[in-house]
Amino acid sequence: MRARATLQPGQPGTKALLKTYGDRLICVRYRYDSSRRKRYKTVELIVDEADWTPPVTAPTPDTLVYLRVVWGEAAVARRIKAAGGQWQRRYKLWALPYGQAEHLDLLDRLTDPPVQS
Repeated sequence: MRARATLQPGQPGTKALLKTYGDRLICVRYRYDSSRRKRYKTVELIVDEADWTPPVTAPTPDTLVYLRVVWGEAAVARRIKAAGGQWQRRYKLWALPYGQAEHLDLLDRLTDPPVQS
């Protein structure tokens, strides 16, 4: 069977199922079986929900990480630059390999770059 269309809740073809399943509906798929000459409508549902914390794994030493340095912390910025860090103007953050950030004891400054739209 081949899935030809995957629809999100609220799109045409899902509205009746959305009324039936509500917030539990994840998506609706239309599958086609050419040997049997059939079309099947399937749904993906949430059947259970539980809290979960992803395991924390440290990046590899050469993974590029981003560090926040606020205005006036020129000494910290100089240390990062001396260790090979580069200023990322579009993020307004310093980029440095994780191993270097760990060596400089700057892991408390790690941050994710903002999502660019």
